[in-house]
Order: sequence, then structure tokens, then C-alpha cells
Amino acid sequence: MMQMITLLGATGSIGVSTLDVIARHPDKYAIFALTAHSQVDKLAQQCLQFNPQYAVVSDAAAASRLQSLLRESGCSTEALWGVDALCQVASDSAVDTVMAAIVGAAGLVPTLTAVKAGKKILLANKEALVMAGGLFMQAVAASGSVLLPIDSEHNAIFQCLPAGYTDSNDSGVSKLLLSASGGPFRGQTLEQMRSVTPDQACAHPNWSMGRKISVDSATLMNKGLELIEACWLFAMPAQSVEVVVHPQSIIHSLVQYNDGSVLAQLGNPDMRTPIAHALAWPERIESGVADLDLFEIARLDFEKPDLDAFPCLAIASRAAQTGADAATILNAANEVAVQAFLDERIGFTQIAEVVEQTLNERALSEPESLEAVQEADNQARLHSSAIIKKLDK
Repeated sequence: MMQMITLLGATGSIGVSTLDVIARHPDKYAIFALTAHSQVDKLAQQCLQFNPQYAVVSDAAAASRLQSLLRESGCSTEALWGVDALCQVASDSAVDTVMAAIVGAAGLVPTLTAVKAGKKILLANKEALVMAGGLFMQAVAASGSVLLPIDSEHNAIFQCLPAGYTDSNDSGVSKLLLSASGGPFRGQTLEQMRSVTPDQACAHPNWSMGRKISVDSATLMNKGLELIEACWLFAMPAQSVEVVVHPQSIIHSLVQYNDGSVLAQLGNPDMRTPIAHALAWPERIESGVADLDLFEIARLDFEKPDLDAFPCLAIASRAAQTGADAATILNAANEVAVQAFLDERIGFTQIAEVVEQTLNERALSEPESLEAVQEADNQARLHSSAIIKKLDK
């Protein structure tokens, strides 16, 4: 059957890769809606190619400009704007699958709306689980939504787990091993990284990503967020999730079993592989990714992460073990700090300082509603912004 898809975050790297895979299988997939934050021209071009029913942007001015571009090109796509419109296209009865690829906290509400509507969710927005993991997984269970991970690490773990896995208690799984490339500054000391520029931080050695996630990869905060996400996705305690630095990015993650077996998923570093896997699951489709040549790779290296040089990973791990709304505060403070770094208001190594100080100074509580999560997020952003303002003087 033809799957009707809403793509939240169409103009980002995940969105572009998703459309590339979909274009290879016009007999299997069709686009119901495409969304973007502000890249109107790029979104208009995507609409011309895929002819969705709706296209959603962040504000009225962008929607007006997008509608004009579409009408001039003879495209019938209707332009909408705002969070309510995102929720509308994520939950519409015509939609089978939602690719959740909006970066950051902005993706939480429309993704959760899609979950509550019982959609098949391809989850690339890790912040949804980092911010509101308990509420999110409760909604998945209540609605019967199918949740498939898109991050290459979590998709790899999903592929290596036994069929019908629910948690580690009866499955023989003893540990999850999240692989990390180490980013562009692997091997450097904290002191050496104090003068890092935004362009240097965004130059990832293996993956092509947006600037925010590239900075997160450079600080290893991205791996910390993935650790938290893995705990929720696979019902694992934080102590049973370990990060392994693997600079070649060929092994995407591993699952260790209590009989001594370790299963790994390998592939070239291309996000089209996990996207194609999730789109077609439980079947397999061609993704456009070149076959892995182990003879060309020749070697695979593994290292322990340097937590002194990359404190963000240690901070995120502690937040995962602390529970309550620590991860919500961590994520909010990190988003604010990363943007301040990209705006050249603070230094690269000060990102971790801002996040840790915010966590240490905010009182923790167990969020029992989406509104409580959003309030914790908002307060943490205000707090971290005040810290940055002092550093910026």
C-alpha cells in the first residue's frame, strides 16, 4: 500500500535525505505535507517536486511568501503557518507516517500530537524524548503508535535487538553500546579547544548536518542526548548505556548480551540507510547508499571518551541518572548555549559551563504534564540566558 507521509523538518539534512529515499520509490510513498522553519525558497522547490497537499512554515509572513512562490509556479500546495498547523498536518486522518525531523524543543508538540493520533513515527527529533521521555512513551503505549528510531545509533540498536524486545529483563540484553565518531576535536584537550570557532565546530569529519547538531557533536553533547534517548526507547537504565568512540563511523552501535555475544550494525555513514530501514520496516528497500567495502575501510578503531576534554557527555549522563526534569533543563540550557556560541557571544568550552551551572542552580521536579515540561524548559532558558549575559560582559 502507498504510505502517505508528513515530513516535519523537510529542509534540514534529515528531511533532504528522506525525500531522496522517497523519490526512489514513487510506488510506495507519497507526501501529504512538508514543513520548514524559514527556508521558504528551498521548501517551495520541494513542493514543486513532491506536490504535497500542505506546506507549513513558522510565521504568517513566510507563509504568504511561500504561497506566492507556489502560485507563480502553478503548484496547488496550500501554505500554512504556526504550531497549530504543524499539529494539524501531523495528525490528519490521511497521514500514515510522520517523519519527526524538526531540530530541538520546537519538535516536541507536533511529534507528540502525531503519537497521540496513533501515527507511525520515524523519530529523528531526539529532544522529544530528552525533554518529555516519560510522557512521550506513555502516549506511545496508549495510542498504539509505532515508534521507529532514525538516529543512526538508535536505529542500529533497534536492528540488533531481538524481535519483540520490550526491555532488558527477559531478553538477555546486558548493555547498549552507543558509537561516537569523537567529532572534529577528538584527541584535543579542553585548553586546546578554548579558541575554537563556530565554523571549526561545524566541520564534522564524517557526517553532513545542520549547525546546531554539528556543535553538539563537537562537544559530545549530542552523544549525551542520545544516551538519554536510548534509555527511553529501549527501557534501559543509564548505567547500562555506554558510549564508545569509533572514529570511522562504520559501526553505528552495538548490543551486548549476557551470554557474551555482541551484535553490531555496520554501514557507510549516510542517514539514508536508517531512514530507508524505518520507512520500509519490517521490510527492506534500496536507499541509494553505496555498499560497504570492508577491504577499503581496512580497520576499525575504538576508544574511551575523554570526559575531561568533553564534559558535556558526563553532564548528560548525570542528568539521565538523576531523572525528574534534569534532562529537560539540560536540553534547554544546551540549546541556548549553543546558539550563543554560534552568535560568538561565548566560547566553545563555555557551552558546558553554562549547561552545568544551569543544572546545578535549578530545582528539579517530576513533570506530570506537557505544560510542566514546557514551563521547566522555559525557566531553564531564562536561567541560562542570564548566565550567558554575565559571561558576555
